[in-house]
Amino acid sequence: MTNRTISDETPSLGRARPLGSFAVTLLASLLMVAVSAAQSAPVASDSLSKTIQDGEHQLEDGRTTLNEQTLLAARNAFADCVHEDSKNARCYYDLARADYYLKSSRELQKDKKGAEHWLDQGITDVQQSIALNDRSADAHALLGDFYGQKISGMMSGMKYGPKANAETEHAFQLDPSNPQAFAVIGRKYLFAPSMFGGNIDKAIDSFRKATTLDPHYDEAFAWLSIAYRKKGNAQEAQKAIDDALRLNPRSVFAKRIQAGEAP
Repeated sequence: MTNRTISDETPSLGRARPLGSFAVTLLASLLMVAVSAAQSAPVASDSLSKTIQDGEHQLEDGRTTLNEQTLLAARNAFADCVHEDSKNARCYYDLARADYYLKSSRELQKDKKGAEHWLDQGITDVQQSIALNDRSADAHALLGDFYGQKISGMMSGMKYGPKANAETEHAFQLDPSNPQAFAVIGRKYLFAPSMFGGNIDKAIDSFRKATTLDPHYDEAFAWLSIAYRKKGNAQEAQKAIDDALRLNPRSVFAKRIQAGEAP
């Protein structure tokens, strides 16, 4: 390699001034662009965070009250999120959660067609979330739950049963202590015919595990109450629904179970 002296690389004094002036101007321009980008990026980030935060609050209220307008407002917030950031797996997951409770709201209104629409939309949205992030146990559990809800008879059971099982197993592989996955498997044991794996004791064990892993999981306590009632244990059923309402006194789901309107 050839050695250079400082004088070899330094232009003459006469040419240094124009080059220096140009360099200063270029540097100033680059600094202005960098400052502008630095100032604008946090604003977009803050705006997106606010959208997600508002959606989460609306979703929490909506899943408690099953109010359709509140749930639609939450869903619109998450739709805005994925419009702004199409690679945001969390927002697609929250879209699917909103779909889940919109389905429940439609069921309350005896709208079978509307419930089916939100069930299918939920599958689409959570699949998109998983396509962006395959490592979410919650997303796989939710998809397994959706597939389980597609089962209405032997033929649909043959189609969706293996899919539901595969997604739930995937959730447990990712997180063996995932309370949502335990709630999903509990509903499988609760509703499946005995010849296809239904088992009320296993359902109770699964829901109890979900509440142990997440003591604030009011919906799991509500499902535990349903399972105990199905088994004929009124005392434990009452204790579980009392716990659900203690955690979420406004829960429409828990109030319906308390009134004997179990699914």
